[in-house]
Amino acid sequence: MLAEALARQGREVVLTREPGGTAGAEAIRRLLLEPPGEGWGARAEALLFAAARADHVERLIEPALERGTWVVCDRFVDSSRAYQGGAGGLGDAVIQTLHEIGSGGRRPDRTLLIDAPPETIAQRLARRDGGSSDAIGGRDSAYHAQVGASFRALAEADREGITIIDGHAPPDVVHERVMQALAPLLEDGA
Repeated sequence: MLAEALARQGREVVLTREPGGTAGAEAIRRLLLEPPGEGWGARAEALLFAAARADHVERLIEPALERGTWVVCDRFVDSSRAYQGGAGGLGDAVIQTLHEIGSGGRRPDRTLLIDAPPETIAQRLARRDGGSSDAIGGRDSAYHAQVGASFRALAEADREGITIIDGHAPPDVVHERVMQALAPLLEDGA
């Protein structure tokens, strides 16, 4: 919805995701979400995410930004900070170091954290996924609660860079909240 709204405003927009967005990053995505054998430990998982992001930044994000294109990315480094750094126990410094090495420390102009109660999220995921899940989404509720707490702590520590959006509403209402949160960037033409 955000990418469509920006395009309606006459802005060139690239919609992408992480892990993914490029051929190499999509290959790593498959390794992460459908891991071989017993899966990945926290360190290997963080390295794979960092490698996917490095390829994504180099091959898609940086060229798009150089052209003046808006990049809307479903997840970026703050997700790794919450998942692998927080819930995975590696700590924020490790994730930030990997990001600096792999992606030059590239930060989004704004991270939007769409937050909702765990039961609402569980219902939405069940509708979306039909009861099946990938290796990360299928982790237990305690893990996902820690991810949520990590995201909220990151947002609290960086109110300029991360905006929490109340996601406990229908999609059109959440979208309006997103547009309101981005209004200063849209006015500045960032």
